[in-house]
Amino acid sequence: MWDFILNPMVTLLVLLYQVFGNNIILSIVVLTVILRMIMYPILAQQQESAAKMQEVQPRLKKLQEKYKDDREKLAAAQMELYKEYGINPFGGCLPMLIQFPIFIALYSAINFAVASTPFQLVDLSERLLIPGLDGLIPLNSMFLGMDLTAQPQPPSNPWYALALPLLVMITTYFQFKMSTASRKQPEQEEEKDDAQPNQAAAMQQSMGTVMPIMFGFISLTLSVGLSIYFLTSNVVGIIQYSPIGKSFLDRIFGGGKKTAPEAKDEIVVQASKASKKSTKKGSKA
Repeated sequence: MWDFILNPMVTLLVLLYQVFGNNIILSIVVLTVILRMIMYPILAQQQESAAKMQEVQPRLKKLQEKYKDDREKLAAAQMELYKEYGINPFGGCLPMLIQFPIFIALYSAINFAVASTPFQLVDLSERLLIPGLDGLIPLNSMFLGMDLTAQPQPPSNPWYALALPLLVMITTYFQFKMSTASRKQPEQEEEKDDAQPNQAAAMQQSMGTVMPIMFGFISLTLSVGLSIYFLTSNVVGIIQYSPIGKSFLDRIFGGGKKTAPEAKDEIVVQASKASKKSTKKGSKA
């Protein structure tokens, strides 16, 4: 079952390797970018769902206080609130479940492509779905003096290969910060009224510290080729979460739809601006 996803991805990676003149680095970068672009609508849906859930947190808290002794009324009120904002309660989980096997398959495909042992080379050739691609095996795994099949530490690789885990840590940090910054935060007044610490914010801050270190350690212990994948994926993610990148991709994929309350607020703002303009024109006349 896993081969149904993995084998086409391995084949595509080796095909790109052939197209780009046996350049495995460029093949990894292009394949990672292609998959990130394909998965963007799902990622955007996940981010939109998370942003909406944060937006309604103050109202959810009021409902929980109002119906704290009646779970049935609380559930009904919550579903009504979700309906008003166009929120799918499972909208944040389902996209993640869809993305996870695809990105794991991409990770595994790169791991197979930079095979170093005879057994791994045979396994790679058996996964290729297009005849003739097996003639490219073994793939050229050297780039700028670095062996993509080995860990970045000396003596397996030159000392400058250690810059890759460091870059993975830095880009992971910035991608995480930009992904959380793109979500709307709950109103500050609600946070002031709450005497208890914001557990979600504390967990988010902790994840922002742990994740870069974790991915940096993984990059240090695995092959250089996988560090290239992590680095490329992070850079593409930073571009996707940036205001310019998100606006551009939303226009392409038709994202960025507003909820009903947001649309109403925008209409009120536009009407207010139009009223001010007409008032100014009347005073000038």
